[in-house]
Amino acid sequence: MTALNKRNANILVWVALLTMPYWMNALGGYTQLGTHVVILALAAMSLNFLLGFTGTLSFGHAAYFGLAAYGTAMTIRYLVPNTIIGMLVGMAVGTLAAAAIGGLIRKLRGVYFAMVTIAFGQIFYFVAYLWKDQTGGDDGLTGWTRKAIDFGFAKLDIEHNSILFYYFALAFFALAAAIMALLLRSPFGRTLLAIRENERRARFLGIPVEQHIWISFIISCLFVSLAGSLFSLLNNFVDPRFLRWDQSGNFVIMAVLGGMRSFWGPLIGATIFVVLQDWLSSNVDNFMGWFGHHLASTLGMSPTAIELSQTVSWQLFIGLFFVLVVLYFPRGVLGIIRRKVQP
Repeated sequence: MTALNKRNANILVWVALLTMPYWMNALGGYTQLGTHVVILALAAMSLNFLLGFTGTLSFGHAAYFGLAAYGTAMTIRYLVPNTIIGMLVGMAVGTLAAAAIGGLIRKLRGVYFAMVTIAFGQIFYFVAYLWKDQTGGDDGLTGWTRKAIDFGFAKLDIEHNSILFYYFALAFFALAAAIMALLLRSPFGRTLLAIRENERRARFLGIPVEQHIWISFIISCLFVSLAGSLFSLLNNFVDPRFLRWDQSGNFVIMAVLGGMRSFWGPLIGATIFVVLQDWLSSNVDNFMGWFGHHLASTLGMSPTAIELSQTVSWQLFIGLFFVLVVLYFPRGVLGIIRRKVQP
């Protein structure tokens, strides 16, 4: 892709993000759905920093996402009812945990690295699940809410104004995206790409591979912690599912679905995932009825001859879509777009 095309693509992305509360509503969505997209896109891009640009797969990023969410929520509820302080504490909890765990597992590779990240994530999940007095257990932590931010001369009412909260989240997304882009263009980022392409050759060049993977893991978890903190503020609620391994799987799906070796691919993947999840969870019964009727007609059968289950989860359809993309479009949706645009 030429520099001009990249510039135009970046402009298009930011125009879409800046206007999302308006066109999302026009398409039948709602502002909170746009905020949901932005926050989970940040989580997917954070994972992609490690997976797509360093070549290391983690299935435990939900641990730091959830730790930051709990850190933010518990700070606001039990210590200081302040949004910014809550976010800082949440990010610190998630990042420090990642630094400690990353130091232990940085020499592992492939499936061993992925499995150990799952194991640590499940430890945090069961701690949150069993520590009911403080975390609320399976019922989640309630009784708190994000607070308006008082600058002294003005107040940012993100507590009640959903559009203001969207732009609040978008500002952090923009900051994180800018830092990630700068890091990837730096010598450090080029070193990560060298490790991804050929770790053995990188070692022969004298690159301290384990140290670079550890730092990449910490940076990735710092940004996923930011996403977790924002996600707890979006919902004014947090529960152990934020920490569970399948949440990490969702981040992987978003990154791969959009295009895991591209910068904006996870954003596209998160948009598809979140919007499909929202639409299918509300319309899956109607869709199954429509699909069963047309399937019966195609087979020349009575419409009542095929009664498809009305309890089918939206996850079935997203799973099928993901399998098709992986099988036929391994570079993700962004790869399809680039193939159509480029001559």
